[in-house]
Parts: sequence; structure tokens; C-alpha cells
Amino acid sequence: MTQSRKKIRAAILGASGYTGAELIRLLVRHPHVEIALITADRKAGQAIESVYPHLTGLGLPDLMAIKDVEWPGLELDVIFCALPHATSQEIIKGILHDTGHGFIDEMIIERPADYANAIKGSVKVIDLSADFRLRDTDVYTRWYGEYHQAPELQKEAVYGLTEHYRDAIKAARLVACPGCYPTAALLTLIPLLKDGLIQKDGIIIDAKSGVSGAGRSLKEANLFTEVSEAIHPYAIAAHRHSPEIEQELSRASGDDLMVTFTPHLVPMNRGELETIYVNLTDGQTVEDLRAGLINAYADEPFVHVVAEGVVPATRHVRGSNQCLIGVFADRVPNRAILVVVIDNLIKGSSGQAIQNMNIMFDLPETLSLEQAPLFP
Repeated sequence: MTQSRKKIRAAILGASGYTGAELIRLLVRHPHVEIALITADRKAGQAIESVYPHLTGLGLPDLMAIKDVEWPGLELDVIFCALPHATSQEIIKGILHDTGHGFIDEMIIERPADYANAIKGSVKVIDLSADFRLRDTDVYTRWYGEYHQAPELQKEAVYGLTEHYRDAIKAARLVACPGCYPTAALLTLIPLLKDGLIQKDGIIIDAKSGVSGAGRSLKEANLFTEVSEAIHPYAIAAHRHSPEIEQELSRASGDDLMVTFTPHLVPMNRGELETIYVNLTDGQTVEDLRAGLINAYADEPFVHVVAEGVVPATRHVRGSNQCLIGVFADRVPNRAILVVVIDNLIKGSSGQAIQNMNIMFDLPETLSLEQAPLFP
């Protein structure tokens, strides 16, 4: 007779955003997780079904403001932080810093001692914001315009690109999940750079994402009449995911490199497609690139190279944790075109976070992520 496993008690901070809602949707069917706390300061006191009717009838606690949480007695095992950048680092510092300082002050937490005593220990934190993705805090300041408030924790944060940092994630107490654009680009390019199949210079990433990638807050630029029946680039040569992509590609190649990265907003709810242009190294062929990617992901449950001639599309991964990669020869000699698709809210965010949680708690990596893509 198998011994039943104690439930992992999870908190979701920032549960009223799209990534928070996806965390709930995926975790409620996780056999080893109990959602013990969900917070959303602007929706505090409301039931989750009043914010997201599709989550009706799940028996979840009401949303709370972080400052009102009675932390003692919660006995949390994992905290998913789905808060905006700059907010996350302050809160996570309060959760993990041994002295109990950080964001814990009168303005945010009325009972700092209770909070620190309740949270310190073996709790693990999975951050979905950008706050711990960049290893160099000066780079963070340059791109996000604010000083990093937890540089000591940044040193121990593990970059949560599951397929390439699995061993480090397993031993981590703080995981920084990648952005959605970097997830797709890095899964495609890291094996090729590591194996020396492509050149470090001349990488072009043409990326397109659904409107949910911009978050749920009210913004004029995201109104239906602003985004429908059109596609437009934004943050040209200035998107904050650029240094994240370059950080990981430089690490993979062993040398500093820069990429041309241009994101576009597409009038669809979810999904992400990146068309990536690369130069082959001397003596390599497009078939070598395909073989290299197939070999790199042969044992991976969620990353797949599609059959030759098949063109990946966002509808092929919608609602799933899957990543599909296609490899094509360019008309320009010694160049290749790579097409990669993910669901930006799942593999690009909440699904990847749960994949990392499974690893951190020594569970099968695919738990609660087994669903096939929705079609049509």
C-alpha cells in the first residue's frame, strides 16, 4: 500500500492577473497541491469567481490583501509571486531574508514579527515577475529604472528555464521564471549555440504575442479598438526582455553577444510565435540544426521539433505547456529560419512555474500540465 503524500500548501500572490488565474486553473487539479491563500490587493474580500467566473465552484478561499493575511498557521510550502516588477523583490525579500526585514514595514504588514516567523524556513518561492531574472543588478537598474532591493537574494536566484537549469532548480529556494519572449527564443537557440551550430552574430528575433502578454491592467493601448484588426511592433530596440535573452545566450555561447529583438502585438487573446534568423557556422547545414535540436530535446515532455515541412502555429499549442520548433532553410546561403510557438500564459509563464515547482518538490514534472492543446 502506497503512503499518501502530504499536500503542498501553496499561496498565489497576485491571483487576479492573467498569470495568477492560470496558476489557479492548473493547480486546482494538481493531485499534491492545496491552494491555501490567494491575494489581490485591489480585489480583496471578493470571491475568485466574481473576478473570474470560469473559476466558479472550486472551493477556493476569498482573495485577500497581503497586509491582512494571518500568516501564522498557514504553514506554506511554496509561494507563487505573480506581482508586478519592483513589487516582487520587496515582498520576496520579506519572505526569504533571514533577518525578517525587507518589505515588512508598517505600510504593508502590520505584524512584521508574526510575518517573518511564519514564513522563514523551508518555504520555496517561484517568482513570475522580472525582478530576479537578471543576474547583474546594475543591468536591472538600467532597464527597469529602479535600484534592486534584494541584491543578496539575486545571487542565489536560479533562472527557471526548466529544460536547461533542472538540477539547479531542484535545489533552489528562489526560482525566477523567464519572460515569455525569452522562453521561446532561448529554448530554440541555446542548444544551437552550445553545439557551435550557429554564429553568435546576426541573430534576429521577430516575435509576436497575444494581448494577454501585456497584462490585465487598464491601458488605452490595449483597448479592443486599439488592437483589433491590426498588428504593431512596440518597444523597438528597447524591450526589457532583450537583456534577459542576451544574458542566457551569452552564457550558452561562452561570449558576450547581442541580438536584434522586435516584439509585436497581435489581436488574439493568447499565443506567441517567434521567427528567428540565424547564420550557420562553417560546414553546418540546416539538417545539422534540426538534428541538434531533436537530440537536445529527445527526452523532454514539452519541447518538440516538428516534422520537416510542418510550420508551427500558435493554434497548435493553445492552452498547453507545449513548445514546438520548426527548422527551415533560408534562400540566403548559410542562413536558417527557426519558427517557435508557445502559449505565452502557460509555457511562457504559469505552466513553466508549475513545471519548476514539480521539480523543486521531487514530483513528476508533467503533473497538472498534461492537457493537450485546444483546437480549434
